[in-house]
Amino acid sequence: MIMKNFRILVPILLTVFLVSVKSHSPYLTSDTAEQGDTVRKTIPYTLPWDDMPVDLSFVYKKEKPAGKHGFLKVEGERFVFEDGTEARFWGTNFNSAQSFPSHDHSEKVAKRLGKIGVNMVRFHQMDAEWSTPNIFQFTKGENKPNTMIFDPESIDRLDYLIHCLKQEGIYIYMDLLTYRRFKTGDGVEAADKLADAAKPYSTFNRRLIELQKKFNYDLWTHINPYSKLAYKDDPAIVFVEVTNENDLFTQGVTLEPYRTELEGLYREWAAGKKIKVSKEKVVFDKADKNIRNFFIAVTKEYYKEMMLHMRETGVKIPIAGTNWSRNGAHLSSQLVTDFTDSHAYWYTWRIWKMNDKSFQNNSMTGSANNMLPNLAFYRVSGKPFFVSEWDNPWPNEWRAESSLLLAAAGSLQGWGGYCIHTYRYSKDENVNMIGKPITSDAIGGIYYRGGVFDTFNDPAKFGLFYHAALIMRRGDVKPSEETVHVKLNDLDLGSGIKALQLTPEKQRVEMVLPGMTGEGDIVVNPDESIVDVDKGEVLSDTKELYRNLNKKIGWIDTPNTKAVYGFWGKEGELELNNLKINVKTDFATLAISTLTDEPIKSSANMLLTAVGRADNTNSKYNEDHTQQLEVGHGPVQVEVIEATIEIETNKTDLRVMAINPQGFLTGYIPSEYEDGIFRFEIGKEYQSMYYLIQSF
Repeated sequence: MIMKNFRILVPILLTVFLVSVKSHSPYLTSDTAEQGDTVRKTIPYTLPWDDMPVDLSFVYKKEKPAGKHGFLKVEGERFVFEDGTEARFWGTNFNSAQSFPSHDHSEKVAKRLGKIGVNMVRFHQMDAEWSTPNIFQFTKGENKPNTMIFDPESIDRLDYLIHCLKQEGIYIYMDLLTYRRFKTGDGVEAADKLADAAKPYSTFNRRLIELQKKFNYDLWTHINPYSKLAYKDDPAIVFVEVTNENDLFTQGVTLEPYRTELEGLYREWAAGKKIKVSKEKVVFDKADKNIRNFFIAVTKEYYKEMMLHMRETGVKIPIAGTNWSRNGAHLSSQLVTDFTDSHAYWYTWRIWKMNDKSFQNNSMTGSANNMLPNLAFYRVSGKPFFVSEWDNPWPNEWRAESSLLLAAAGSLQGWGGYCIHTYRYSKDENVNMIGKPITSDAIGGIYYRGGVFDTFNDPAKFGLFYHAALIMRRGDVKPSEETVHVKLNDLDLGSGIKALQLTPEKQRVEMVLPGMTGEGDIVVNPDESIVDVDKGEVLSDTKELYRNLNKKIGWIDTPNTKAVYGFWGKEGELELNNLKINVKTDFATLAISTLTDEPIKSSANMLLTAVGRADNTNSKYNEDHTQQLEVGHGPVQVEVIEATIEIETNKTDLRVMAINPQGFLTGYIPSEYEDGIFRFEIGKEYQSMYYLIQSF
């Protein structure tokens, strides 16, 4: 195993996330939890909906308000503001109703996000019929005839939310066509048979495209009374996509009269290419190379038309097409846009419905095919890249691996940032549990919407955002020293290629499509490996990131942030640069980040976050934790982390303070300083999730 000497600075944010193995009834009481023949200690730690235990907004005070650097633009493979400042984002999605909260709610949530370091919100599903409110209708009841007019109350709430976020230095990613249910009154055919966003027909049908243009024009020219700016003129709005997860390559074309319309377009395109087409009804077989190339052409024209319309409307910011990794053909159609964007998830719902909730409970740390290869596939040479959706959702008990692993790899890759999916779907306040049950356990006919993806009060993911935000925004993990170009000559290939296995954690990787030149430090074909997966480990070329798949452990080692994650409890004492840690609990993520301009070794202010597996009180699962039997109730319980930590530092007057969910100091952790080493032990006295490490 590769080891490092862990240099530690004093102003640190130290996060320890520890999780144990399997449990039938993980949280029987707020004091102990049974796990097989063992008893684990847990403590209640419910994150408030309107605040955070520790406030790191002072770290980012120079970044307020959002937009102070001017409009965002694309410069080569980077996002930069008009004044030359490079843009890096760590964000979240606001789904459906969360985009339309009360003014008081907006003020509190914006400040809360600013405290944990979030600097981007993507407004998602604003147009969803199933959401209350949505952008067309604030309340349910009236049967509105069309979807062509914004509801004045909804748009006012959106305006004020944008205003509040902007004041806290939080930027906006604006979604357009996501889940809109077109109606007969919109002048569309077979409206009753069209699915959400009329996918994929909205990529070519003239009426559907004109309706999108009207929506876009109305949104971008709308003047926000709180900022006194039209959306198109507000530099706090930095990204926009044409349509969400919408494509011809994977979504069938069968509904009439749209299928016949597309056939007419195909015959016209084929005639121009001198391709003979049978007089028989065209079957849009994606395996047919002519059909595939036609889909590429149609998609590109759709994007170009929508982008031109927005530019003529006055939109200045980078525009993406759509946002999920499919195959090379789909990827090649994105080349006409300003940047690429993709989504990735670490979950498999075996069954997830009202009376049967079964899921995969695997560890990302032990897999070569976690979210990163899928995301890296969509990063094209010459264009910047952003991840507008990712998640490792509850109730996966190892989900604490994900936030720091993704942030570190994204920083190594030089990606523009991430938005987790999602903050939440509703506007409920004073929620004291993860995955609060909702009527019928479904939203819009989907059982896993709602609580499963709500992360706003999940200690295992959102609780680690302090560190993830510092890694991405501050660039704590430096960019890779070498670039790998993968020549994707076969457009039918997808992200499951050898060249991407573990590579995103070793070197910068970019896809090179037909007609492009591979000019990277290393150029490979899709079937060639960069990292020997059989060895079961990967070390970045910067020597700052390491992961061992067989042991299911990893570390991050930089001057400003250091972390360990995975099953360290069985490894005994771990020694990194200037840090020793002995984790007693089986599964742990521990992160240390300086909160000043000084590196960890000379920092006088740090935060230690220590959490175990997090779940609801009295939640119950089957023996291997792959089926939820009872969701449980509040408060949220976190496993008590037991670990001994030794930091090499030149600060002789440090103290460790345990912080509760309300931000109270519950007690001082015993510590000692001798011969340049600051030593303390957590998990015995004043057990908590967060600990501040500060000089007197």
